[in-house]
Amino acid sequence: MKQWTGILQLVMEKKKERTVTKTVYFQGALKVMRPNYLDSSGQACFFVINPGGGYVGGDRYRIEVTLEENAELILTTQSATKVYRTLITPVLQETEFILKKGSVLEYIPDPLIAYRDAKYHQNTVIRMEKGSTLLYTDILTPGWSPNGEWFKYDYLRLKNEIYMDDELIAFDHLKLEPSDSQVEDIGFMESYTHLGSMLVVDERCTPSFLHQLYEQLEDYKQGCTLGMSMLYESGCTIRILGSSTQQIEEILAVCTSFIRREWFTKKPMLLRKY
Repeated sequence: MKQWTGILQLVMEKKKERTVTKTVYFQGALKVMRPNYLDSSGQACFFVINPGGGYVGGDRYRIEVTLEENAELILTTQSATKVYRTLITPVLQETEFILKKGSVLEYIPDPLIAYRDAKYHQNTVIRMEKGSTLLYTDILTPGWSPNGEWFKYDYLRLKNEIYMDDELIAFDHLKLEPSDSQVEDIGFMESYTHLGSMLVVDERCTPSFLHQLYEQLEDYKQGCTLGMSMLYESGCTIRILGSSTQQIEEILAVCTSFIRREWFTKKPMLLRKY
C-alpha cells in the first residue's frame, strides 16, 4: 500500500439474477459505498469516491475490477477528477479491468479537469473474454487559470490497452501537451476546449450498427465535431470535440442509452450525484 495514495480492488459476481459484491478492498484516498441498483435488471452500480477532493503532485492511484461470468456493473465517480498543480512528479492513475464471458461493464466517470501546471498519466488495461461487453468513456476538460486562458496544464497522457482472449485488439494513446504543440490548431483541438472519448467492444458492434448509432446523433452535431471508426475486432471508438462538458455528456448519454436499449432492452440510466 505504501506506493499508492489510494487503492481499490473489486470483484463482482452474478447470483440469483443480481450482480453482487464477491470481494471489495479499498485503502487510502479511494473508497466505494454499497452498490446501488438503478432498475430491476440486477445490474449493480458503484460510485468511486476520492475523499481528498483532488489529485496533487506525486499521487498514485490503483483500481482493479474483475467481473465474473455474466456479472453486470456500472462504475462511475462521485464527482469530477481534479488534477491540481504538479510541479515535479506527475499524478499516476492505473486501472485494470478483467471481464469474464457474458459480463458487462459500463465505465462512465465524471470529467477529468486539469488545472494550471498539472501533469497527469493514466494507464488503463482491459482484459476481456469473448462474449463480454465494454462501454468505456472519458471527458477531458481544461481547468480555470488565473489569467482566464485555456490549456494551462503541462500535459495529459492517457493510454488504453484492450485485450480479447489475450490478443491486443485496441491501443489508444492520447497525449495533450500545450507547451510543445498548438493544441488549439488543426489536428488537435481545432478551437474546441473539451474532448470526449468512448470505446465500445461487443460482438454486436458491426458497421451497420455503427451507422445506426451515428444516425441517433444527427440532432446533436451542432457546435461540435465527432467521428466514429471500427476497431480491429467487434468494437468501435468515438471521439467528440466540443465547447462544454454538458454537450459531450449529452452525446455520450445518447450513445450509451441507444446501446442499452438495443442490446440489453434496458432503459437509460440516471446517475444522480447532487
